[in-house]
Amino acid sequence: MELLLATNNAKKVAELSRMLASLGVSVLTPDNVGGLPDVDEDQPDFAGNAAKKARAAAERSGHWCLADDSGLEVDHLGGAPGVRSARYAGEHGDDAANNVKLLAELANLPAERRGARFVCALALADPSGQIACAIEGTASGRILDAPRGDGDFGYDPLFLFTEPGFDATGRGFAELEADEKSAVSHRGRALRTLVEQLPTVLTL
Repeated sequence: MELLLATNNAKKVAELSRMLASLGVSVLTPDNVGGLPDVDEDQPDFAGNAAKKARAAAERSGHWCLADDSGLEVDHLGGAPGVRSARYAGEHGDDAANNVKLLAELANLPAERRGARFVCALALADPSGQIACAIEGTASGRILDAPRGDGDFGYDPLFLFTEPGFDATGRGFAELEADEKSAVSHRGRALRTLVEQLPTVLTL
């Protein structure tokens, strides 16, 4: 079957495609269907935005569509930047500015008060636009005092995974290899749950 990924983010496409490869799914991108309309991500949570994007893409393309919405929630900031993660400093997708603002907001806070978590919500819509599956994955840790590593994107250079029960590497998300990060990341966890459920969902 064909599954349209409702994102123009090349790194998200690569990660999603890698996880879906074992299912024999043919992955499509917006370029394969002549593009997708912009969606106003105005919902109060990640799940709502993911569902809105998946529904719009399915209705436009007539394909099964998978969309995600993800971001960072910081305890000291009451869950901010949250759904505004990509535009925290004002301009959408300015990772450097977002990171500078976050560090300024947490300046001089000790490690024990820098708790945070990444959240990834996935929504799968059928060709009519009905949401067939909704999943959420999280990864908890803390915000570092300064960026570390040059891998991946977003807030990864500031995030240290610290969940108990896992082999802590002592390296931030941006210092991990792709497979290492996928094993513990919010998106990796959500994708593994999706891969488990997808064969059943697609037979409905």
